[in-house]
Amino acid sequence: MKARLVILTEIISPYRIPLFNDLARHPGIDLHVIFLAETDPALRQWRVYKEDIQFSYEVLPSSRMHLAGFNLLINRKVWLALSQAHPDAILCGGYNYVASWQALAWARRRNVVFLLWSESHLRELRRPRPLVEFVKDEFLHRCDGSVVSGTMAREYLRARKIPDARIFTAPNAVDNQLFSEAAAIARREAVARRGKFGLPSKYFLFTGRLVREKGPSELLGAYASMDPAVRKECGLVLAGDGVCRTELEREAAAIAPGTIKFAGFVHREELASYYALAEALILPTYTDTWGLVVNEAMACGLPVILSNAAGCSVDLVKENWNGLVIPPRNARALAEAMNRLASDPDLRAEMGQNSIRKISEFSPSAWSQGVAKAIHSIGVSHA
Repeated sequence: MKARLVILTEIISPYRIPLFNDLARHPGIDLHVIFLAETDPALRQWRVYKEDIQFSYEVLPSSRMHLAGFNLLINRKVWLALSQAHPDAILCGGYNYVASWQALAWARRRNVVFLLWSESHLRELRRPRPLVEFVKDEFLHRCDGSVVSGTMAREYLRARKIPDARIFTAPNAVDNQLFSEAAAIARREAVARRGKFGLPSKYFLFTGRLVREKGPSELLGAYASMDPAVRKECGLVLAGDGVCRTELEREAAAIAPGTIKFAGFVHREELASYYALAEALILPTYTDTWGLVVNEAMACGLPVILSNAAGCSVDLVKENWNGLVIPPRNARALAEAMNRLASDPDLRAEMGQNSIRKISEFSPSAWSQGVAKAIHSIGVSHA
């Protein structure tokens, strides 16, 4: 018999739909997903691709509020939704929602297996908040186990005294095929795509929210310190939006020579063109639980310059093989990495091919197999 699994997660993210679709096809899993909201318009501009959904799901009634420096998402009918779903196991995407604690209480009362989908790691450079850490520990140690995205997330749970036997890996993934195929088309139509999106003939690409913790200011500083002749030849494109955009545009205006383009938020169906025509992806973040844009870029055949504060840095990027790993908040190291890739097209091509080889291990199928193994290993009777 199939195990009835309920995933409780915040929003209908385009990144997650391919994973849930694959899990719904697993012969040992009967999947139902409970979303706490359709989207978060204050932080994300993603389209909600409901037409891609091939799994059973519902969206709970919700409201958002700001209280004592925290953004709270409040849901109704959590217990009712779980009772109607009749799960053998619950996989909860985070501890920091009221609904997460409600679901944990519901599961404990009914002896239903409860797993945390955990992506936190030790290299996140966030301001420590003792109360938050205490609450997180309380939640972690009340779960039957945790599903992690990779090596750094596993190390984090070990540091919090979670036994290895209760930690299961489901490698973080995107729809590799979608990005790979779209990138191939974009390269065949390179001239038209560059004209359509106003892209330079050569450029480094940053994609993500334009907020300080993603490192865009360090990126501009690194670009400004590169050799002027290199900047004349190779531009910089920032695809994304955020609270720092105006400030960053002012910084960029003072950099010459060179071409810097702020593309704004780019939707999924256009994003592969930006990847396909770039020389490399740069993510100089100093706090990121994973960094799924790295998965996307690698699926499109790009080398990556990545901060070691990104949760994916250990698993996805091998130094001098498919990319370069740098310390966060270090514009000098970033400039050196950019200069190196800008001056060596053969190295970029080799790294891009290695990225394609590596990312094949991080697929929706690998993720769903990892989740199914966790459900089976933790002792769900129907798995």
